[in-house]
Amino acid sequence: MADKTDLVQADRGQDAIPIHLVNKDGFGSWAKSLSSGQRAALEAQKFDGSGYQVGIVPDGDGWFAVGGVADPDDLSSWCMAKLAEALPAGTFRRAEGEPGPALHGWQTAQYSFTRYKKPDKPTGPRILLTKEARKIDAALNEARAVCLVRDLVNTPAEDMGPAALEEQCERLAKEHGGTLSVTRGDQLEQGYPMVHAVGRAATRHHAPRIMHLTWGKESDPVIAVVGKGVCFDSGGLDVKSSSGMLLMKKDMGGAAHAIALAGLIMGAKLPVRLHLLVPAVENAISGDSFRPGDVLKSRKGLTVEIGNTDAEGRLILGDALTRASEENPELILDFATLTGAARVALGPDFPALMARKDATADALIEAGKAHDDQPWRLPLPEAYAEWLHSDIADTNNAHGNAFAGASVAGLFLDKFVGDGIDWAHFDTFAWRPAAKPGRPKGGDAYGLRAAWHMLQNRFKAA
Repeated sequence: MADKTDLVQADRGQDAIPIHLVNKDGFGSWAKSLSSGQRAALEAQKFDGSGYQVGIVPDGDGWFAVGGVADPDDLSSWCMAKLAEALPAGTFRRAEGEPGPALHGWQTAQYSFTRYKKPDKPTGPRILLTKEARKIDAALNEARAVCLVRDLVNTPAEDMGPAALEEQCERLAKEHGGTLSVTRGDQLEQGYPMVHAVGRAATRHHAPRIMHLTWGKESDPVIAVVGKGVCFDSGGLDVKSSSGMLLMKKDMGGAAHAIALAGLIMGAKLPVRLHLLVPAVENAISGDSFRPGDVLKSRKGLTVEIGNTDAEGRLILGDALTRASEENPELILDFATLTGAARVALGPDFPALMARKDATADALIEAGKAHDDQPWRLPLPEAYAEWLHSDIADTNNAHGNAFAGASVAGLFLDKFVGDGIDWAHFDTFAWRPAAKPGRPKGGDAYGLRAAWHMLQNRFKAA
């Protein structure tokens, strides 16, 4: 976001440019209050109140802005995002009422990824004022978490390998007083054998590891957040095509979500005992690659036949979910860029959600709807569990038909979650293929806000 400036600030009556929000149905009656010259200015801009339109209207020696929205009385996260993208730098306030949920999109609209390329025409921050001061910190933190996911996913694998994800976990631990333990390289063979097997081909330059961060009072309810950290996925010996590999820097998007969510939990001092687990690997190709047909040991003791080396994310998550289950948590949430099948079914905007308990799934869906981040539930049908049958091991990691790929992957993960534990799994894309207001093309968070608001509702501060 722009120059790390707080893009939402308290309204103390300071000078600010007014923003009027109108919709197409109400634009005509609203425009009657304008002078003929002002109406002419909007006509010249072809402004008619349609969604995401932006108009600039002269007003004496100054000007004000007009934004088209669906309903000025019922704003979404994205209603003012186009204004934040299009208006010049300055300080603004909504003329009639408060921006409410639009505080979020106002900030995320000003995100840009500048690590390798500076903007051609840098612009200063657009600051939005609100009288709802108690909402400011929460809005700032939530937008920063989304932008952290974007930064991590947008960064290429050479600069966002397992060691870089470890640095992110170290930063979190230091900032919030958490405790971080890391198991790396060949040490993984004992406690996390599937993480080791997937990552061992890249040990020389990008050694595999698992980060385990703990935070909070031991007397508080235990929750675990787990994120798939495949920092690059070649597919292994079942190698992907060149086009299939092109976006595989984003295959650590689950880890990015988990890290961002952990930061929100700790930053808000949610009364929980948090366990963050991030297995981080590169699925590379070398003489040490694991092979189709291999049988891997797992932390849980189950043996896993490898039907496809490109179904590696579920392997590293299996060990991490087993470790999370050992804490007997009240809830486990995991995030993973797990299957193309979920994207075929739901497209990029809806993260696939699988959950053991209906109440947990319902709470996540409702929280997502309320904050413009809705997941879509897919089943975990026991009838399909037989598709993971192996003749020589306890389970296969991939099934041989093209049916229900996301759900079958979820069924595989379910084998590694402890009996009776409340568990929900997000199969998220972590990438936006085309820009929308407030949501630029590139890495993005899907399911993060749904999970965060559900957790706040479930584990309220005393």
